Amino acid sequence: MDTSYPREDYLPTPAHKRDAAPTVLSPPPRDHLIWSIFNTIYMNFCCLGFVALAFSVKARDRKVAGDVEAAQRFSSKAKCYNALATAGSVVLPLLLVALVITGVIHLSKLTQESIGFFTYQLSGTDEE
Repeated sequence: MDTSYPREDYLPTPAHKRDAAPTVLSPPPRDHLIWSIFNTIYMNFCCLGFVALAFSVKARDRKVAGDVEAAQRFSSKAKCYNALATAGSVVLPLLLVALVITGVIHLSKLTQESIGFFTYQLSGTDEE
């Protein structure tokens, strides 16, 4: 057994060589944490705000750990869930208000016709 150092399989690389390609720094991915907190607290539609908050926290953790690819994936998922939660929380109440308004209009027309029908049946002018 050979215990002499340095071994042949270990060849240190020279420190003075560098890569010729310059590194391009891209901005870190956004984690959408504030938007997720807002959706979780105020407009939590089908727990989508909570799911977006979970992905936002994962994106922030991956960004701090230096894993930019995973941070971008989690950030993209958080953005998607936040958009769905916001759209659902804005569209559904508007749809409900529209349905209530059309229901009230329909019921008012129905009662007008019913009143007209019953006053015609019960009037005293039909005795001839």
